[in-house]
Amino acid sequence: MSIDANGDVTIQGTSVRALPKVSLHDHLDGAVRPATIIELADAIGLDVPADDPRALGKWFAKKSDSGSLVEYLKTFGLTTAVMQTEEGLTRIAREFVEDLAKDGVIYGEVRWAPEQHLTRGLSLDQAVEAVQQGLEEGEDAADRAGHSIRVGQLLSAMRHADRAREIAELAVDFRGRGVVGFDIAGPEDGFPPSDHRAAFDFLAENFFPVTVHAGEAAGLASIRSALVDGRALRLGHGVRIAEDLQVVTQEGDEVQVQFGDLARWVRDREIPLELSPSSNLQTGAISAWGKTLADHPFDLLYQLGFAVTVNVDNRTMSATSLTRELALLVEAFEYDLDDLETFQFNAASAAFLPVEEREELVEMIAEGFAD
Repeated sequence: MSIDANGDVTIQGTSVRALPKVSLHDHLDGAVRPATIIELADAIGLDVPADDPRALGKWFAKKSDSGSLVEYLKTFGLTTAVMQTEEGLTRIAREFVEDLAKDGVIYGEVRWAPEQHLTRGLSLDQAVEAVQQGLEEGEDAADRAGHSIRVGQLLSAMRHADRAREIAELAVDFRGRGVVGFDIAGPEDGFPPSDHRAAFDFLAENFFPVTVHAGEAAGLASIRSALVDGRALRLGHGVRIAEDLQVVTQEGDEVQVQFGDLARWVRDREIPLELSPSSNLQTGAISAWGKTLADHPFDLLYQLGFAVTVNVDNRTMSATSLTRELALLVEAFEYDLDDLETFQFNAASAAFLPVEEREELVEMIAEGFAD
């Protein structure tokens, strides 16, 4: 593996950035360019910790590397503050798509919580429409530049608030108009999916796809509630499913593992795990296994046949990209291009798209990796 002056990573003579990729767990308010934050903050008279984009980027990275999800989430106060107007939301959504396209992403899902963007008079509908406009502008710009990309919205309800049913109805209202799924986000520990059972019942009755943040700051009970109460089709992070695995013996690379019922269900049903290596390290989600990326149970889950996917979570906070996350995994676990292709196949198969379009994504990935 080698890295060039532009930060691109080459594996087996192939540019990782150029490979077709799918991004499933990517927060809009966690992916705002530092330069954009400074410009938008200046327009509304908001103080920022640094007036230089590079310095502000370092501020985010330092604040986010706390080992606590609660502390990690505090940095979002700054990004959401500049995302309260139609213009701000549209611009940030457009730049989000542009950044994905530059990273080689061909399909992405962007999650964000409309209820957090109403302090300057926007309605929920106006906020969703503003983001959709930006996404479409970004897709059109990428297409003109010769890069085909599609991005769908995942509307998140804040799990510590009481608007989940309202956001669920909003998501269903915008089905076919850019919104492809529903999520709950925010502080996980103490706010289980069962608190929002009415919203999840409504979504199930309307056959609307759901992914749930679970198994990050809280453990197996959170994952169980996501599946039972939320009827989640994917697990947002889900890394702590590894707590339901007991290593019986280990000799070199050979590991014998005893599965708990929950882990076996997630593995056997091929419920996708939206793993985010750098973020999982920063928030302490993998603290039970260690403090370095090499300690992440990603490889254990992969080798045991779980449907693992690779994601950035928050590009700004983790100062990362999908290319970088894949490179970190290659460095930690000596993966090759076949492994990276498998991760993209898993993500494409898990996308909240009709089966025909998922199959098209799989074909695009296979062709891209073959080339």
